[in-house]
Amino acid sequence: MINSTLDTIVISVIIPAYNSEKTIRETIESVLNQTFANFELIVINDGSQDSTLEVVTQIQDSRIKVFSYSNAGGNVSRNRGLHRAVGEFVSFLDADDLWTPDKLQSQLQALQENTTATVAYSWTDYIDENGEIVLSGTHITANGDIYEKLLLTNFLENGSNPLIRREALIKLGGFDESLSAAQDWDMWLRLACQFDFVCVPSVQILYRISANSVSANLIRQEKACLQVLERAYKERPLALKSTRNLSLTNLYKYLTCKALQKPFNRQNALTGAKFLWNYILNNSSRFQRINFTLKLLLKIFIMILMPTLLENITNQREVKS
Repeated sequence: MINSTLDTIVISVIIPAYNSEKTIRETIESVLNQTFANFELIVINDGSQDSTLEVVTQIQDSRIKVFSYSNAGGNVSRNRGLHRAVGEFVSFLDADDLWTPDKLQSQLQALQENTTATVAYSWTDYIDENGEIVLSGTHITANGDIYEKLLLTNFLENGSNPLIRREALIKLGGFDESLSAAQDWDMWLRLACQFDFVCVPSVQILYRISANSVSANLIRQEKACLQVLERAYKERPLALKSTRNLSLTNLYKYLTCKALQKPFNRQNALTGAKFLWNYILNNSSRFQRINFTLKLLLKIFIMILMPTLLENITNQREVKS
């Protein structure tokens, strides 16, 4: 039974923030506007060089607690917030993402009604820099032991999603600070290996995508994701041997599509070509999806030879939509 007396904090919300002056206020307001009010909001200022700290300290609410450190990255900041947290449950929120007002209440209710579950998650949609929805998430519903499904793809999609029992996070030692990317997928997999999940089948996380996709970051993400998968498959090697190629297929499909987003340039195209080749190698049904592969290949050639033309076509489509 959850203790929700006024003198006991039920949920700790942790926001790692680095140079987030443009979005941090809206992000914090999406927390303060929650229908469930018994929470503390821990902001970890990760050595910001802009006015992030000034923006946060101007927001007057007794539930906000701000701690400043030298820059150490998102993993360390999340763990620093976790060590400061006192709530029975914890939820992390990136400094440019948003929650719908019922996010915490719905997820908490799901955990109350499913006492064997340790983690509640919701669906995600994607917003642009202006806060407009530009893409729907996967909207996958999975309950109970979700480990195998989560290995195939990170359908929680981001680090701003689940509500988690704090004792479980502490038991697992928090986020892996050695990972340069994919730290959220790694954390959800480690949780799913030991604990049950429950889904709230509603869009409650608005994940902000940036127009600045850098190929070097995708190479780093590839390396980290492969590291996460290698570790995860060692946890259940026999039961999951048959799904390994499908996990790699889904990973390289995701990385290829990310590489072929804006900005359109030769470097991103070459990175996308590398990912597409790995997608083809691992995809057992490669010949059944030949049209999809050919479309990606065509886009790669256009990005190499005529990136400006592709930019203009894409901008015209965005204006029409």
